[in-house]
Amino acid sequence: MKKVIIETEKTSKPIGPFSKAVKIINPKTLIFVSGHAARTKEGVIVKGDIKTQTRQIFENLKCVLEAGGATLKDVVKVTTFLKNMDDYSAYNEIRRQYFKNNFPASSTIAVKQLANESMLVEVEIIAAL
Repeated sequence: MKKVIIETEKTSKPIGPFSKAVKIINPKTLIFVSGHAARTKEGVIVKGDIKTQTRQIFENLKCVLEAGGATLKDVVKVTTFLKNMDDYSAYNEIRRQYFKNNFPASSTIAVKQLANESMLVEVEIIAAL
């Protein structure tokens, strides 16, 4: 599989750790990861702010990807559901720690509520191998 980051000067630069588009050439496997909340292995939602919850989510996503034979480097799309768009910058601050370069494509959506009132964010991803 070959991953190509698509950039163009004809549109504005991304405002976060994401690419405008990602082209995947000849993927052998796609992994679609369901939305994850900041739950511990025991199923308890982590108390704390958006940064604490985001860290837990990305650690969980790493575990799921590893179980499927992938890593965060294989992620081509991230969809984020934020309870409060005021948390966008803090969310991206933590996300940058997990995606260093060749960022995946991304969408962030503000939602009125998530599955549990303690949840501040939920993240789903797609990986290509």
